[in-house]
Amino acid sequence: MPNRFSIAFVITIGFIGAAMAQERILISSDWGKVSAELVDNDATRSLIRMLPLIIEMRDHLRQEKTGNLPSPLPAVERQLDFSTGTLGLWSSNQFVIYYRNGRVPQPGIIMLGQVTGDVSIFDRPGPVTVRVERIK
Repeated sequence: MPNRFSIAFVITIGFIGAAMAQERILISSDWGKVSAELVDNDATRSLIRMLPLIIEMRDHLRQEKTGNLPSPLPAVERQLDFSTGTLGLWSSNQFVIYYRNGRVPQPGIIMLGQVTGDVSIFDRPGPVTVRVERIK
């Protein structure tokens, strides 16, 4: 019969393994750089395979920057609410960086991840070109 220490060790290794598998990306532009942690879903796995990318983004509703990916990502569960720093997917190929909190109409957004840096660098009118690359 395994002892408590062995069970705790196996559980701890499981959590560390999951944390080490967390994918991170760097989003850079003339306005600055931010990193983001991606959620684990089919859409983000497809996004990772596309990297690095250059995306021309435009301001939308003074709450987000949006830009088209070169090809669609798989559909996964959607949500209506987003927070400052949310990375999402509106249509199958429309990448979104939210720099304010809010809510979108149906069908909602596909959650891709969360910016861990200061996303306010995108809180300005006008277009911006971003480079998205994997952090190894």
